[in-house]
Amino acid sequence: MVFMIDTTEKKIGEVIAEELLRNGKNAAEFELIDTAGMHISHCIGCNYCWLKTPGVCAIHDDYEPILRKMSGADQVWLVSDTHFGFVSWRTKNIVDRVMPLATMYLKIKDGQMRHVMRYDHQPDFGIIYTGDGDQAYLERWCQRTALNFGSRSLGVFSESEGKEAVLCML
Repeated sequence: MVFMIDTTEKKIGEVIAEELLRNGKNAAEFELIDTAGMHISHCIGCNYCWLKTPGVCAIHDDYEPILRKMSGADQVWLVSDTHFGFVSWRTKNIVDRVMPLATMYLKIKDGQMRHVMRYDHQPDFGIIYTGDGDQAYLERWCQRTALNFGSRSLGVFSESEGKEAVLCML
């Protein structure tokens, strides 16, 4: 399943969803979450999700169902506005809060430190952004995030490249 999380002011996720639906029988099964009006706090670094309540975030807000859906998805697409070349604070909150999917344990893989994942299945990550995002920086960040979670980067696409992003979802 493709899981899209839209944090944009212009609701770009709806445009991407319509493009997926236009692809007819080849369209991937997907779900779109619009975060407008949702309360999603930032990670406070308490480590409860690792130590006291393994796999469960101590912050009880609108993020809980998002995390559950992320853990079962094949692909997670972050649809984000950009500020100063990077994803919005709303999108950054969402990514920072995925830590319950990992354990506190670390391992060396390919000469680099990685989290040991809590579950066998990890979603792949992709980004679709609006505004003047720093494409190279966003690609590197998406690759590093996916690598740390034992998955792969699906790429980073500007709003104008939405059709190309949809092809990665099929």
